[in-house]
Amino acid sequence: MADPVISFEKTEHQFGSFSEDNPIQKCVFTFTNTGDAPLIINQAVASCGCTVPKYTKTPIRPGEMGTINVTYSGKGKFPGHFKKTITIHSNAKPEMVRLYIEGTMTEGKKK
Repeated sequence: MADPVISFEKTEHQFGSFSEDNPIQKCVFTFTNTGDAPLIINQAVASCGCTVPKYTKTPIRPGEMGTINVTYSGKGKFPGHFKKTITIHSNAKPEMVRLYIEGTMTEGKKK
Protein backbone atom coordinates (compact mmCIF):
# COMPACT_ATOMS: atom_id res chain seq x y z
CA MET A 1 0.00 0.00 0.00
CA ALA A 2 1.24 3.49 -0.87
CA ASP A 3 1.84 5.87 2.02
CA PRO A 4 2.96 9.49 2.24
CA VAL A 5 6.01 10.07 4.45
CA ILE A 6 6.70 13.48 6.00
CA SER A 7 10.42 14.32 6.27
CA PHE A 8 11.45 17.59 7.90
CA GLU A 9 14.82 19.28 7.23
CA LYS A 10 14.80 20.25 10.93
CA THR A 11 12.29 19.98 13.75
CA GLU A 12 13.73 22.69 15.99
CA HIS A 13 14.38 26.39 15.45
CA GLN A 14 16.51 28.57 17.73
CA PHE A 15 15.64 32.27 17.64
CA GLY A 16 18.49 33.08 20.02
CA SER A 17 18.15 36.37 21.91
CA PHE A 18 15.93 39.19 20.75
CA SER A 19 14.62 42.35 22.41
CA GLU A 20 11.05 42.77 23.60
CA ASP A 21 11.19 45.99 21.50
CA ASN A 22 11.00 43.60 18.50
CA PRO A 23 8.75 40.82 19.91
CA ILE A 24 7.52 39.27 16.63
CA GLN A 25 9.81 36.47 15.40
CA LYS A 26 9.23 34.23 12.37
CA CYS A 27 10.71 31.00 11.03
CA VAL A 28 9.94 28.40 8.37
CA PHE A 29 10.04 24.63 8.69
CA THR A 30 10.42 22.85 5.33
CA PHE A 31 9.39 19.27 4.71
CA THR A 32 9.38 16.83 1.80
CA ASN A 33 6.92 14.07 1.02
CA THR A 34 9.38 11.17 0.71
CA GLY A 35 6.57 8.62 0.40
CA ASP A 36 4.64 7.42 -2.62
CA ALA A 37 1.17 8.93 -2.05
CA PRO A 38 -0.09 12.55 -1.65
CA LEU A 39 0.53 14.04 1.79
CA ILE A 40 -2.15 16.14 3.49
CA ILE A 41 -1.58 18.16 6.63
CA ASN A 42 -4.78 18.02 8.66
CA GLN A 43 -3.78 20.52 11.32
CA ALA A 44 -0.92 22.32 13.00
CA VAL A 45 -1.56 23.13 16.66
CA ALA A 46 0.63 25.42 18.76
CA SER A 47 1.11 24.94 22.50
CA CYS A 48 -0.08 28.51 23.19
CA GLY A 49 -1.79 31.47 21.54
CA CYS A 50 1.48 33.39 21.19
CA THR A 51 2.60 30.97 18.44
CA VAL A 52 0.76 30.85 15.11
CA PRO A 53 1.55 28.16 12.50
CA LYS A 54 0.49 28.52 8.85
CA TYR A 55 0.95 25.51 6.58
CA THR A 56 0.58 24.23 3.03
CA LYS A 57 -3.13 23.33 2.67
CA THR A 58 -3.01 21.57 -0.72
CA PRO A 59 -1.92 17.93 -1.02
CA ILE A 60 1.85 17.58 -1.43
CA ARG A 61 2.69 15.03 -4.12
CA PRO A 62 5.52 12.53 -3.62
CA GLY A 63 8.89 14.26 -3.95
CA GLU A 64 7.39 17.74 -3.48
CA MET A 65 8.05 20.15 -0.63
CA GLY A 66 5.76 22.03 1.72
CA THR A 67 6.27 24.61 4.44
CA ILE A 68 5.07 25.44 7.91
CA ASN A 69 5.53 29.15 8.68
CA VAL A 70 5.61 29.90 12.40
CA THR A 71 5.15 33.33 13.95
CA TYR A 72 5.98 33.85 17.63
CA SER A 73 4.74 36.97 19.39
CA GLY A 74 6.34 37.90 22.69
CA LYS A 75 4.15 41.02 22.88
CA GLY A 76 2.83 41.43 26.41
CA LYS A 77 4.94 38.50 27.65
CA PHE A 78 7.61 38.69 30.33
CA PRO A 79 11.21 38.70 29.08
CA GLY A 80 13.01 35.41 29.45
CA HIS A 81 13.53 32.01 27.86
CA PHE A 82 10.72 30.20 26.06
CA LYS A 83 10.24 26.88 24.30
CA LYS A 84 7.04 26.26 22.36
CA THR A 85 5.70 23.20 20.58
CA ILE A 86 3.82 22.96 17.28
CA THR A 87 2.13 19.59 16.75
CA ILE A 88 1.58 18.59 13.12
CA HIS A 89 -1.14 16.04 12.28
CA SER A 90 -1.17 14.56 8.77
CA ASN A 91 -2.06 11.46 6.78
CA ALA A 92 1.66 10.57 6.63
CA LYS A 93 3.97 8.27 8.49
CA PRO A 94 4.45 9.36 11.26
CA GLU A 95 0.92 10.78 11.68
CA MET A 96 2.10 13.24 14.34
CA VAL A 97 5.31 15.28 14.35
CA ARG A 98 6.34 17.86 16.94
CA LEU A 99 8.24 21.00 15.96
CA TYR A 100 9.93 23.20 18.54
CA ILE A 101 10.82 26.88 18.64
CA GLU A 102 13.03 28.28 21.33
CA GLY A 103 14.58 31.61 22.24
CA THR A 104 15.16 34.27 24.85
CA MET A 105 13.38 37.60 24.83
CA THR A 106 15.47 40.24 26.57
CA GLU A 107 14.19 43.38 28.27
CA GLY A 108 13.63 46.29 25.92
CA LYS A 109 14.82 49.84 26.34
CA LYS A 110 12.60 51.74 28.75
CA LYS A 111 10.79 54.63 27.09
